Amino acid sequence: MGAVEFSCDLSQQGTELLHCWEHTVGSCHAPVALRADWQQQLRRCHSELGFRYVRFHGLLSDDVGTVARHNDEWWYSFFNADQIIDFLLSIGMKPFVELSFMPTALASGSRTVFHYRGNVTPPKDYQQWSRLIHALVGHWVDRYGIREVAEWFFEVWNEPNLKAFWTGTRKDYFKLYRVTAHAIKEIDPSLKVGEAGDGA
Repeated sequence: MGAVEFSCDLSQQGTELLHCWEHTVGSCHAPVALRADWQQQLRRCHSELGFRYVRFHGLLSDDVGTVARHNDEWWYSFFNADQIIDFLLSIGMKPFVELSFMPTALASGSRTVFHYRGNVTPPKDYQQWSRLIHALVGHWVDRYGIREVAEWFFEVWNEPNLKAFWTGTRKDYFKLYRVTAHAIKEIDPSLKVGEAGDGA
């Protein structure tokens, strides 16, 4: 291997190195955020590495218990989701909310992904999906305040361009996005849907 030469002009002005990697860390499946060992590890990641947001799949999946239907009645429970958010806020982090996967009560099909069987089909009733999103985000605004929730990011689904994660068409996804964004913005226009972080 030949010699390599480097040169550095110290008279040039430097530029700031933005720590974009500190913005968000991924954490796969939402229910693991209820485990003590996960919480201990995330607390350390935040304190030592500076991570500010965390994103995970399946916040609306059945194992989080967000919505169920019995006869013609819809039942919402945000207890587990709240426990996750409460912990994040308690250590100075915030959620990067991925709104997925489809609860069985709302699903148009049975196709799933991953070992926890996240349903990747469109809603059979977009109006009921809208009501769920409005109820969930409205609940968080009531619980944590609009100033807090306005600092979160809301993402509609996970990688809908990949067949593994979305069985609907592009048109179906655009409808899901439109309905979801409207439900969230109806609560407060300052809420961020599909907007990128500052990267700093």
